[in-house]
Amino acid sequence: MGNTTIRMSQVVGVYGPGAMIDLPERSVIVGSLDRWNMAGVDAFRPIDEPRLARLLQQRLAGDPRLAGDAPPTFRTPPIDPNDVRASRPPSIDAPLFPEWFVCETIDGDKLGRRRLVRFSDLEPQKRKEYIGEDRKKRKVSPVRFVAGCTKGHLQDIDWRWILHRGQPCREAMWLVDSSASADPRDTQIVCDCEKSLTLAELFQPHRLGNCTGERPWIGDRDPVTCDAPKGLRLLTRSATNTYFPQVATVISLPQAVDELTRRIEQHLSSLRTAQNAAWISIARVANPAIGAALEGYDDEDVFARLQTILASSASGDDAKDPRLAEFELFSCGRALIGENAPSALLHAETLDRAIWDPADALELESIGSLVAVHRLREVSCLYGFTRLEPAAMANDELEDVGLAVEGAPLAARPTWLPAIEQFGEGFFLTFKPEALRDWLLGDGLLSRAYELEAGIATWERIRRDGGLSLDRRSLGERIRPEYVMAHSLSHALMTQVALDCGYPASSLKERIYVPPVPASGEPHAGILIYTASAGMQGTLGGLVEVTRRFHHILANALERLRLCSGDPVCADHEPGKADEDRALHGAACHGCLLIAETSCEARNLHLDRALLVDTVRTDGAGIFEAPF
Repeated sequence: MGNTTIRMSQVVGVYGPGAMIDLPERSVIVGSLDRWNMAGVDAFRPIDEPRLARLLQQRLAGDPRLAGDAPPTFRTPPIDPNDVRASRPPSIDAPLFPEWFVCETIDGDKLGRRRLVRFSDLEPQKRKEYIGEDRKKRKVSPVRFVAGCTKGHLQDIDWRWILHRGQPCREAMWLVDSSASADPRDTQIVCDCEKSLTLAELFQPHRLGNCTGERPWIGDRDPVTCDAPKGLRLLTRSATNTYFPQVATVISLPQAVDELTRRIEQHLSSLRTAQNAAWISIARVANPAIGAALEGYDDEDVFARLQTILASSASGDDAKDPRLAEFELFSCGRALIGENAPSALLHAETLDRAIWDPADALELESIGSLVAVHRLREVSCLYGFTRLEPAAMANDELEDVGLAVEGAPLAARPTWLPAIEQFGEGFFLTFKPEALRDWLLGDGLLSRAYELEAGIATWERIRRDGGLSLDRRSLGERIRPEYVMAHSLSHALMTQVALDCGYPASSLKERIYVPPVPASGEPHAGILIYTASAGMQGTLGGLVEVTRRFHHILANALERLRLCSGDPVCADHEPGKADEDRALHGAACHGCLLIAETSCEARNLHLDRALLVDTVRTDGAGIFEAPF
């Protein structure tokens, strides 16, 4: 079989270990990390990201997705050397899967009736054709259906056993399509012994049998007995529910910030009772070890970082939430954030309000600050996956970066994980806490929030009736009105920015920050819109320049949302009466808020333009319509 090349970002994502890939004449499954050929000089690059390594170590302790007690190391997928002379270049083995094939029809065959054969039945030399009893050659293609479970296990369907329930039979089996529709009731598995069943029957619970824990990407059987509640279930190879990658992403902080966090953690038991920055100054003198550890750091910076560390572990979980640190840094208000150097991981500046709001525009009344991010590094790491449905997230205050509760491992005992780093630029904005507070207490928002809540209840009921386990706890912070509002604004800005700065919309990404409400009771929210690409050179600076025209960008974005091309249908959408995932958004469609799913962190869900501006149906729920 020839070599197939895919991008690194695809390996750390939809084509990670355990994912199926369609090739022209075969279907394969991406091999586990143990099957990656990483030998040789420059076969891969190590990636250093201490915050992400600590998070994974602490959250995945005792989990099969990470072996051992040490933090994982990160490596890029194998790097193609583009050297035709290399005898065994860096690569990823991808075993054949599935091993059942269907024959293509030729002249004289019955229309819609195709022979089911095993890989071992194919013509021996190239294994691309089947020679039937009539001695005619027929090309073959992999069967479209396999069996999997919610624990990530995957296996071929034993069609002969399914059809005959264990009774011996060696007659030919056929896949028969009685119509051109994709309705499973119109597709049958038929045996020459006259036994048959429809694909619709295979959707019945436990019809495919119990899951035996097969892991073809690793090449073994899970040593832990599978307890998937519905056993094996029918999967279509090319369907999106065959592979839900679990990817953790962080924005790298300046090295000095990470170093300060490490030093504070060494003396956390002594520093955790600090009430203010002055207390830090006293602690330096009273405890020489603390004084030496914090030398060179300002008391205010130490106290701010201490508060972030304590807030992220308030739930009793020692793993630090990366977004808390990112939000605290981007919203700190310093003129210079990070370092203005070519090798810096982060370089940003908080812009003076006179730069981006010279005329005290009404649209900007609720915006608290704007930060031009000249340079950033994004590190993404694949640590597991699920099938059929995404796993619920860890029970944290800031759910969005909590790691998934369970998932399938990438190798038998993984000690390192695949990751990529990308460099880019963007801008970050915050909302005024008092503006958020007044908006959340407004009558218009409360009425709209009640409608969105009805949608969440409908979504839960639909999933419960379908036998799925996810409930609102898996949605975490995304059900909060602050998140839906910030997420909707992010999409509107990305669309407008793409029109203004020239970057394609699919190259933009978002990161929504809605930290837990502190004891003071003031809510906070922030948005980071950025673009990133592989290579130290980063991107072209177009997003940073947007900050100089931010008032016009925002005004135009909001104006586009007031009337959608899908109105009144879009504005009249009622979440409580919708089906499936459509129950999780309000007024949002492809004409206004939906964007490329690769740019969205929430699968184009949790959106509602009514939380931004008035629509033809709503009045007073939008934050930019509220009087301040």
